[in-house]
Amino acid sequence: MSLTLRTDEELDTALAALAAAEGISRQEVIRRAVLDRLEHSQHTSAVEESTSRLMLEWADVLDRLGKV
Repeated sequence: MSLTLRTDEELDTALAALAAAEGISRQEVIRRAVLDRLEHSQHTSAVEESTSRLMLEWADVLDRLGKV
């Protein structure tokens, strides 16, 4: 699959620096960044979902603790 990515000077410099520092291609830097971002987003969603569920499940206990 092919994709053209247009960069500005700042992004091009950052990509080149990361690629050189990590010894990988600029394409690999971008690939890892996108996959890391997706993983972070999925993790954040899972934490938010768990928090909501647990707050409902423990609402009575949390309410009583708040009154102490």
